[in-house]
Amino acid sequence: MNSTDDAARRTLVHRGFALEYVTLGWNVIGIVVLAVAAISARSVALAGFGLDSLIEIGASTVVIWELSGTGEYRQRRALKLIGVGFALLAVYLLVQSTWVLVSGFRPHPSALGIGWTAVTAAVMFTLAAGKAHTGTALDNPVLKTEGRVTLIDGLLAAAVLLGLLLNSLAGLWWADPTAGYVLVYYALREVKEIFFSEH
Repeated sequence: MNSTDDAARRTLVHRGFALEYVTLGWNVIGIVVLAVAAISARSVALAGFGLDSLIEIGASTVVIWELSGTGEYRQRRALKLIGVGFALLAVYLLVQSTWVLVSGFRPHPSALGIGWTAVTAAVMFTLAAGKAHTGTALDNPVLKTEGRVTLIDGLLAAAVLLGLLLNSLAGLWWADPTAGYVLVYYALREVKEIFFSEH
C-alpha cells in the first residue's frame, strides 16, 4: 500500500469513527427524550423505541472497538456481537407488537414523540448511507453491517412515527404494532446473514 492509499484509508477510518460517534451521541440523547415522551404519553411504542436506541448504542460501541484494531478474528467477533443485537431487536419488536395488539393499549398523542421520531428517521437514514459507503470503501463488513442496524433504526423510527400520527389523527392505535412485524422480518434477515452466511 503506497502513502496515498494509506492516507485515503486513514481518512475513511476517521470518517467511520465520526459516523459512529454521531450515532452514539444521538441515541444517548434519544433515550432521555424518548423516556420523557413515553412517560407523558403512556406510549409503549416510544418506550420500546428507547430500548432500540440502547441496541444501537451497543452496536456503535462494537464498531468503534473494531475500527480501533485489525484482524479477521476481531471482525468476526464484532459481527457476531452485532448479530446478537439484531436478534434482541427482533425479539423486542415481536413481543412488544404482540402485547400492544392483544392488550389493545391506546397511548395518548405525543407531539414530542412525533417530532423526535421524524427527525431521528432522517438522521438515521443519512448515517446509514454514510456507513454503507464508508464500509464499502474500507471493505469493512462490520461497519457495513452496523450501517444496516442504523437503517433498521431509521425504519423503526418511521414506523413509530406513522403509528403516532395515525393514532393522533385518526385514532388507529393498532398501526404502530402492526408495522413492528415488518421490522421483525428485516432484523431476522440480518441475523441469518451474519450467522449463517460466509463473510
